[in-house]
Parts: sequence; structure tokens; C-alpha cells
Amino acid sequence: MALCNNKLTNMIQIIGTRKCKDTQKALRFFKERRVEFHFVDLNERGLSAGELKSISQHIPEAELIDAESRQYQKRGLQYMKFDIMEELAEDPLLLKTPIVRTGQKAFIGYAPASWKSLIE
Repeated sequence: MALCNNKLTNMIQIIGTRKCKDTQKALRFFKERRVEFHFVDLNERGLSAGELKSISQHIPEAELIDAESRQYQKRGLQYMKFDIMEELAEDPLLLKTPIVRTGQKAFIGYAPASWKSLIE
């Protein structure tokens, strides 16, 4: 049982959308290296409060929100003061993607050098 739990905590999770070019690059990066991963499509499901909190322990909250996204502009967030974590919980499409993480580390955006550290 302990071996199973260890494998789950070391499982790589890629969070993004299928249309995002950088998310596609992340998926390809791990597929080419035959690394097992779990993909979370934000168009299909958002992240739980616990998942967001876990990610924010590795990535500052301000870096998680994509202020240049269409979703950000559409919601008019550039003109408002808001709680970043509340907005991300309510609308996961505001997340900057991809987010690549394991139980111990998380990286945001296109970062192949950082991703290599997860598989070495």
C-alpha cells in the first residue's frame, strides 16, 4: 500500500486546456519521454479549493492568474479589486497554464528545463 501511495504523490499532473499551445507543448514533452501523467482539462472541471491551496504553496497567487487572458478581459477584472483565490475557484479558466505539478513541486507556464527536474 505504501508503494502505491508513493507512486500517486509522484504522479505528474498537467493542468490546462486542450486549446492552449503551451499546454499542448507540456503534454507532448512528457509523452515523448514516456512519462506517465494525469491531464486536468479546465474546460471539463475546475480545481478544488485544496488543489488551488496546494499549488499556491509553490507558486505565488499573483502568478496564478492570467491577466492577459480573454477570460480576464471578458470579466472586466482589470478594473476591479478582487481576491485572486476566490476568482480562480469560481472561474478556473483564469489560471495561467499549463501548471505542471507533483506532490512536492509545481511550475507554471512553458518551462521544459524545470519539467526535466521532475523526471530525473
